[in-house]
Amino acid sequence: PLFSEHVLNTGCLIGAVNLKSSNRTPVVQEFESVELSCIITDSQTNDPRIEWKKIQDDQTTYVFFDNRIQGDLAGRAELLGKTSLRIWNVTRKDSALYRCEVVARNDRKEIDEIVIELTVQVKPVSPVCRVPKAVPVGKTATLQCQESEGFPRPHYSWYRNDVPLPTDSRANPRFRNSSFLLNSETGTLVFSAVHKEDSGQYYCIASNDAGSARCEEQMMEVYDLNIGGIIGGILVVLAVLALITVGICCAYRRGYFISNKQNGESYKSPGKPDGVNYVRTEEEGDFRHKSSFVI
Repeated sequence: PLFSEHVLNTGCLIGAVNLKSSNRTPVVQEFESVELSCIITDSQTNDPRIEWKKIQDDQTTYVFFDNRIQGDLAGRAELLGKTSLRIWNVTRKDSALYRCEVVARNDRKEIDEIVIELTVQVKPVSPVCRVPKAVPVGKTATLQCQESEGFPRPHYSWYRNDVPLPTDSRANPRFRNSSFLLNSETGTLVFSAVHKEDSGQYYCIASNDAGSARCEEQMMEVYDLNIGGIIGGILVVLAVLALITVGICCAYRRGYFISNKQNGESYKSPGKPDGVNYVRTEEEGDFRHKSSFVI
């Protein structure tokens, strides 16, 4: 009979250990269970040594060693058959590379290994949406939608009054009266110039392969600018300022803003004829001549 990868040497059948996997890139949703397949296809060793290692963020840690589950998988993982590994209740932290290593001492090639890449998908949570409440006609408007839990990164879609919006309003005749662009990667919806038809209830949905979630509806109102009212208001303000200015000028002219020193009369001593000095004595009530009149 024929034996693949076996040789006959000195009367003994000596092989080479080989591994395979039914799925090298398993994908599972968070909190479900998953099997990491590692199967020995060729070996002459009855009790090979089995090890599983986790490679994440450039760090390698034991998962199965010395015939028991190690590390953060203790209590929620088990060995299936001889070599495969089952993990229950997987979390996003379990996304990593897992290396199955088998050492078969009686084989010609004693060591073989296989790497399994596990991806844990995480359903998005309700995104945070920011919608302006009121925007004047013709102005720009930006609506934002962000979600940080989902894996892989979610894609975003916006709805107005329960109607899905295209990524470009120009690509759909239904939205020919609008002018917006939607970035499904960032969740940003930008109106270059809003119209009255853009008023409505807006909400966003974040979705990936694990599921989807939406935010609450928010109203955006687009209103007309009352140009006549604005001009009238400006004219009223100017008229009020003019009346105030005229009032101030009239008040100045009537002397309401002249200081008391300028408006009152200051006391001055009576004039004294040339050559005469008047001196008041303590005993006299009137002035007496200090010197003779000069005639």
